[in-house]
Amino acid sequence: MITKDDLLQCAIAKFTQFGSKHVTLDDLAKELGISKKTIYTFFKNKEDLVTSGVESLLNEYKGDINRLINSNSTDPILSVILIYKRGFEYLKYFKPSFLFGIEKYYPKANKLYQDFIEELSKDIILDLLIKAKKAGAIRQDVNVALVVKLYFYRVDYLLFKKGNLFKSYTEEELFKHLVIYNLKGIISSAYSNSYFE
Repeated sequence: MITKDDLLQCAIAKFTQFGSKHVTLDDLAKELGISKKTIYTFFKNKEDLVTSGVESLLNEYKGDINRLINSNSTDPILSVILIYKRGFEYLKYFKPSFLFGIEKYYPKANKLYQDFIEELSKDIILDLLIKAKKAGAIRQDVNVALVVKLYFYRVDYLLFKKGNLFKSYTEEELFKHLVIYNLKGIISSAYSNSYFE
């Protein structure tokens, strides 16, 4: 018997691979060997399923973020690096059509995603960089709020807006250029970690 979680995991895999607009409920039902009616016992409509899928992905990533921050509580810069490293692992599996599809067709899912992006950059990352600056790991002349706006807000747009950069560059190359090199430019001479060597 198919569970709600089985359906959700299948939907997430299909939506991120092919785009939520291109995967129909009939496709999911066929993939799982169930009737479309069964899907409606778990979700009101496709938007409800897409929204639940986005929420599930974001909750998983939030759990990862909390674990990374807690396990690196004495090094906020390392926390930032590891948060984005994990984020890149998620994003490399997304087709740009997934993010653009939720933006265009699924307002509830898009709101969840937009709220998360705001929280990640303007709360979590900014807070970590402020802590790093207070600890002397970031140069005192650096405006960390501006750094967040310039380099850490909407990384997904940078990676996907003009095509999928994961198709042209390796994950490691993108990660270094978007995260490591930008952080390297603001750290103080007193700070180092293995990513900067």
